[in-house]
Amino acid sequence: MVRKSKPAVAFEVVAVAASAGGLNALSRVLGDLPEEFSAPLLVVQHLDPRHKSLMAQILARRTALSVEEARDGEEIQEGHIYVAPSNKHLLVAAGGILSLTQSELVNFVRPSADLMFESIAACFGDKVIAVILSGSGSDGTNGLKAVKEMGGTTIAQDEKTSEHFGMPGSAIKTGCVDFVLSLEEIAPALVMLVEKGSKP
Repeated sequence: MVRKSKPAVAFEVVAVAASAGGLNALSRVLGDLPEEFSAPLLVVQHLDPRHKSLMAQILARRTALSVEEARDGEEIQEGHIYVAPSNKHLLVAAGGILSLTQSELVNFVRPSADLMFESIAACFGDKVIAVILSGSGSDGTNGLKAVKEMGGTTIAQDEKTSEHFGMPGSAIKTGCVDFVLSLEEIAPALVMLVEKGSKP
């Protein structure tokens, strides 16, 4: 029996960042993804560092995909969602291996969207989709530029559907955002890009 080679995929990983208003936005986007969505998703949501995060458990109740808190040294798997733990940066090393660190704050936050985006861009190049959802501040802007510079695809939530437009707005101002989409448009766009290799 001849084993068929795995077909080439347009994108190997989706990285999503959010802050204020992010839980609702993440719930909508992840909840609208189909169970057969193939790319792994990495999520950074700014949280109070004094408390253990329940984000993974909350999101697991709102999506058909498998959700877990990211663990250091774990290899990312298709169709899984990995949520950054409270007060730890989430990075990706060669081979799709997750790395957690408590290095210094970036943009006054930990976990940092910038660090996640930059590490994923370095590992996966043009096979990355970076998404910035509702949030205050500017975290994610520099990382999104890094993704764009490596040939990846970038998405930001529009102002009308963002509870807080700081993060998406900051990214959009750079001119490095490929698609500015409403909250309800983001999941279908990810499906088109990842599963069909076509633009929304």
